[in-house]
Amino acid sequence: MKTKRLLTAAAGILLMTGTTMAQTSGWKSYSYLEAQGGVQLTTTNAPKDQLITPTAALSFGHYFSPVVGARLHVNGWQSKSGFSATDQYYKWNYITPNVDLLLNLSNIFGTNTNRALNLILLGGVGLNYAWDSDEFTALNLPVTSAPLAWKDNRLSHNIRAGLRLETNMSKPLGISLEVNANSLDDRFNMKTNDSDDWMFTAMLGVSFRFGHHAPKKAAVLPVAREIEEVIEEEVPEMVTVKEKRPVTKTEKVNLHKEVFYAIRVSDNDKPSAIMEQVAKFMSENPESKVYVVGYADKGTGNARLNEMYAKRRAETFKRDLVSRHQVDADRVIIDSKGDTVQPFAENDKNRCVIIDSEGTRTYTDYEEVEVQKQVMKKVQRTVKRTVTE
Repeated sequence: MKTKRLLTAAAGILLMTGTTMAQTSGWKSYSYLEAQGGVQLTTTNAPKDQLITPTAALSFGHYFSPVVGARLHVNGWQSKSGFSATDQYYKWNYITPNVDLLLNLSNIFGTNTNRALNLILLGGVGLNYAWDSDEFTALNLPVTSAPLAWKDNRLSHNIRAGLRLETNMSKPLGISLEVNANSLDDRFNMKTNDSDDWMFTAMLGVSFRFGHHAPKKAAVLPVAREIEEVIEEEVPEMVTVKEKRPVTKTEKVNLHKEVFYAIRVSDNDKPSAIMEQVAKFMSENPESKVYVVGYADKGTGNARLNEMYAKRRAETFKRDLVSRHQVDADRVIIDSKGDTVQPFAENDKNRCVIIDSEGTRTYTDYEEVEVQKQVMKKVQRTVKRTVTE
């Protein structure tokens, strides 16, 4: 009586625990149908490899909570026994309806009801019915050595305990592996020896779950709150900057060259660098005129001869400048001073021509000026916004 009360209390505690878990996780109860097939072994005094036979089962079950379930389980097919001394064996058919309690051990010790595999402890009671004893009768054994135990009563009790390994219970289809041990009445194998017979089964099963709802997380209402956030953005801004800009400028340039001659010489036999410089100046200043003035030294000759040499020196310089460098003759103006003007204190240096001109030079310069310019400037500012969590 005391044991019965303890078992009842334990079942109540498990049921309450499973109900609490179901309410917490949003889990809902469901039912299932399952078909199984495998092998069974009924122990007796014979080699075990000779006693393995097929078995099959159908069951209807229901889980009341993530932990506790129950099922109506019907299995049967064929069983086998024999006598090792005479090496004689016989088969018969049987069927076993059972009511089993299912305890999901994985959910007892954890809160995840959506795991891949679940370990389930099962236990229950039922009745066994056997028939078709033709092979046993055909052995013609003496009644005293092997009485037909279920000649008048083919029913026997069945007490079961076992374990199941079952795939994710949140899915509509499941696969299971089940092993269990069944304690049956002594007359199950037709031989009486004053001790219960044992049947061990191993079966693979496929189940379909209906009325099933996968676990759902409790709804979490969104909460709005205001946060401050620093953002960076670009804004236009006028700034004063210094820039270098090109400026076209002009300036006056002067040309002054001197060509010296030997006594009584007025020709320019060889091209000279001075004449090239004069021609270049005229090319760079197309509006300018060049003045070529001839001179003679006063220390030699006389005024008439000196006038002739001075004039000839100016004329030949112009002639060579025009012919050698294609200078416009109208831009070259000559003059002669003879020996009336002595530009140099040294007498021999006054045998010369002096070339002068004025022009302008245009060039580009760069000036630094201040200008107003728009630039994009990065600034940070704090903004408030509402977020929902």
